[in-house]
Amino acid sequence: MAKRKPDEPPKGSPAWQATFADLMNLLLCFFVMLFSMSTVDAQKFELLAASFNQTFSIFSAGSTAIGDGVLVSLGVSQLNELDEYINSTGKDNEGETVPENLETAVETIEQAKLEESEQLAEMVEEALEEKNLDKEIDITFTAQYVQLTLNGAILFDSGSVELKEDAIPVLNQVGIILQRYSSGKIEIEGHTDTVPMSGAKYSNNDELSAGRALSVFYYLKDNTTLSPTSIKHSGMGEYMPIADNSTEEGRAKNRRVEIRIYNSLSSY
Repeated sequence: MAKRKPDEPPKGSPAWQATFADLMNLLLCFFVMLFSMSTVDAQKFELLAASFNQTFSIFSAGSTAIGDGVLVSLGVSQLNELDEYINSTGKDNEGETVPENLETAVETIEQAKLEESEQLAEMVEEALEEKNLDKEIDITFTAQYVQLTLNGAILFDSGSVELKEDAIPVLNQVGIILQRYSSGKIEIEGHTDTVPMSGAKYSNNDELSAGRALSVFYYLKDNTTLSPTSIKHSGMGEYMPIADNSTEEGRAKNRRVEIRIYNSLSSY
């Protein structure tokens, strides 16, 4: 007698499950159709949103709905007002807290920078007065730095980039000041007048001003403990005059070397 083969399990889902799924799809389509044919009472929707806010504290800054209900009542087309509402809560578009008055915050920072530069300028000026160099070196300051301006005639002969013997004591004191008070970057700029170069080693004022700035840099590098990586040097040529180049007095003022000591709050 042949053996009976075991019954195989039915393939696919049970018949009732397929019927139930079809029924759910039909119900879903039915309610979607009803919703699409209905109208939403905006006022009731606002009240509903407000009640959720009072119960769960969904919104902050005292509003009962985003934009006081404007976005809800006017629909998705008003989403461009969302950024304005977020900013009104004291946060930027990324959700980070920003100062209530950004302009005031910037002014406060700039004032702090200016005060630090002023204090630094006073200390540098006192040091120069002790060595009787306050008449040789002019001191100015901004919110970024304190600037020491050395007349070119003190440092160099006409058309030369070699430091004069009389310049050595001056640069020694400048080096001491830089070591004592500089906490960040130092910048050395060479400047000239508009008189063209003739018969000299350098063919134009651009090269001359750069060579003079480099000579001061080399001296400070070799005779101080300042790090060369903290000192920048450049030649500005005749392009940034501080006096009238049509007079000898003005040209003498324009032939200069500027050394800037950037304060610790500087963005340099």
